[in-house]
Amino acid sequence: MSTSSFSSIAIIGSGSFGTALAFLLGDRCDRLTLIGRDAHVAEQINANHRNPRYLSEAHLSEKVSASTSLGDAASHDLIIFSVPTSATRTTAVELAAFSPRSALVSSAKGIERNTGDRMSQILREIFPDNPLAVISGPNHAEEIASRLATCAVIGSHNPELASGLQKLFTLPHFRTYTSTDIAGIELGGAIKNIYAIAAGIAAGLGLGDNAIAALVTRALSEMTRLGIALGGQRETFTGLSGIGDLIATCFSHHSRNHRVGLALGQGKALDEAVASIGMIAEGVPNTLSIYEAARLATVNTPIIDAVHSILYQNRPAALALRDLLSRDPRPEND
Repeated sequence: MSTSSFSSIAIIGSGSFGTALAFLLGDRCDRLTLIGRDAHVAEQINANHRNPRYLSEAHLSEKVSASTSLGDAASHDLIIFSVPTSATRTTAVELAAFSPRSALVSSAKGIERNTGDRMSQILREIFPDNPLAVISGPNHAEEIASRLATCAVIGSHNPELASGLQKLFTLPHFRTYTSTDIAGIELGGAIKNIYAIAAGIAAGLGLGDNAIAALVTRALSEMTRLGIALGGQRETFTGLSGIGDLIATCFSHHSRNHRVGLALGQGKALDEAVASIGMIAEGVPNTLSIYEAARLATVNTPIIDAVHSILYQNRPAALALRDLLSRDPRPEND
């Protein structure tokens, strides 16, 4: 597939990342439809070419229109899923009723609770015949919408689709690479959200740069160990969707998960911390699903366990992180 194969694009999800993708790709196709659930937002995008709720400073191309009808996506060459992970399955089932023959791309970062399915696995189950890919990396929506230099990785087992998407997503300020390790790409993007919460907690507790650097370094080791056990390839976790995304989300003020952790470290309750950012922080629900996946895979994940205990077992943040430091000594590569 060449870039010309994607003359029309639908983006499902008009939140910050969906809006950033609409900003990025609006002039790369003949028409782009941004589909959300809020009629007022859709009306404002169509009238003013700006999303009044997310990235409101970003002026969208005249080729971008907004809709609240999921059926409007079915006629497009390419459909990008940019909904929260908890909504991916229901959204996909609803879309399947319109029998789209489009290529599908998932940009969500998480795994489904109870099933442990990655987003691409959900899409493949519901759309067994559609070309499928994922995109991930250190991709803060705010910086994409500001045309700051950004890199991403596209994962697909379909080389023609991967090549077409790479061309589509290649701009002066946006560079993409390709990979066939879909599992590793998705797992890195999902697991790192938990470590961003941990890094935010450490910052909120005032533990200092040395402790946070050590935490993130050990997080990479833990993420790689778990990711391999769940089907990813080791080298993927040293790439953009692994260490790249880990660095960005653990240290950036744009990171919702880091901000939730920061609020927790400063003494706020979980509900208050989540409410304070006004957006979904995927790391909070994904701590449950990834903690469960780690238990099923019998992988040692002390950092994930600590965050789980803080979020869902009412363990004080300071005690949970102290326990991490007081574990039995071990070799660094353990």
